[in-house]
Amino acid sequence: MLLSPKKQQFVDFIQNFTRRQGRAPTFVEISEGLSIRSLGTVNWYVNELEKEGVLKRMKGYNGKRALSILEQHMHNTLPLLGLITAGYPLEVFETRETIDVPSHLFHLDNYALKVSGNSMIEDNIQDGDFVVIRKVEDADSGQTVVAYVNGEATLKRYYPKSNGVELHPRNPEYNIIYVSPEDDFKIGGIVKGLIREYH
Repeated sequence: MLLSPKKQQFVDFIQNFTRRQGRAPTFVEISEGLSIRSLGTVNWYVNELEKEGVLKRMKGYNGKRALSILEQHMHNTLPLLGLITAGYPLEVFETRETIDVPSHLFHLDNYALKVSGNSMIEDNIQDGDFVVIRKVEDADSGQTVVAYVNGEATLKRYYPKSNGVELHPRNPEYNIIYVSPEDDFKIGGIVKGLIREYH
């Protein structure tokens, strides 16, 4: 069943809150989190979603009734923030799209990028793949990272050196990118997984 955008937002809020807090949100917490003025409106959404078989009321902590999202309606979606090159640096652009990911790749600090280029093919990262990125600012040597170099982003293996940073492709047709201390450099995250669509 395809939910309306507002109902899906309601379900996503409950699901994400439950993951973070280890319990379902109260009606007041839903109201505040989604900027819904009336608790009656929250109750209406719960009733409608319960009728549609998406939510179930059950006994929660302190004996209070809690909400549970039925497993078949669990969505592990991440923001899809645009394209990243696995070739020469290319600007990452933000979009409002999302992508469904397996549960083991879902994390509130993760996001996804679509790969353009083939400089990482020896790591089995191909043009058109989606990479799942954990948003962090540091990485270990040899990890595959989203690297921002002078305002442009690229996907490469990260090797810190005493005189700067080396960003290594995994395709012999591409050159190592040398980053000097004078360059504007930061890490946008590390690769945690890969999603490939077969046509």
